[in-house]
Amino acid sequence: MTLEQLREQIPDYAKDIRLNLGSLANETTLTDQQKWGTFLASAVAIGQPQVVQAFEAEAQSRLSPQAMDAARSAAAIMAMNNVYYRALHLMHNPEYQTLRAGLRMNVLANPGVEKIDFELWSLAVSAINGCGMCLDSHEAELKKHGVPALTIQAALRIASVVAAASAVLRAIP
Repeated sequence: MTLEQLREQIPDYAKDIRLNLGSLANETTLTDQQKWGTFLASAVAIGQPQVVQAFEAEAQSRLSPQAMDAARSAAAIMAMNNVYYRALHLMHNPEYQTLRAGLRMNVLANPGVEKIDFELWSLAVSAINGCGMCLDSHEAELKKHGVPALTIQAALRIASVVAAASAVLRAIP
């Protein structure tokens, strides 16, 4: 399935989502790797099969195999981290924040792509998964590397539209 075929499946009541998918596919704030990695990481994080399939197909012609794996890795590691760190953030007992996580996170140190790209993808997935602690952490890392707010916003916009497209398609019988 292509992105265009995916867009065609979105009903008229969600026309804004269909239009946003098209405009974000053509957005120029992000590099192609950042943009298509964000689309892919977001799709994998949500896991709606049609959306994953469409963005896998689109990404194959735009990303290296290493970048595709890194985008998938961002979705995988954030699936774990977002649950763990969101729980720490929501719990009132501060003792848990003093404990070592004890979870393997080696991909964070060596994601196989530029650190900024992986951080953008992790930020997008953290937004989808609703982890404020992780959002703050990834945004701080991006700011430390001089990434402007418009670049961060672009990744968040992609995550939000991929999430919306996935929700709409899940609701179609």
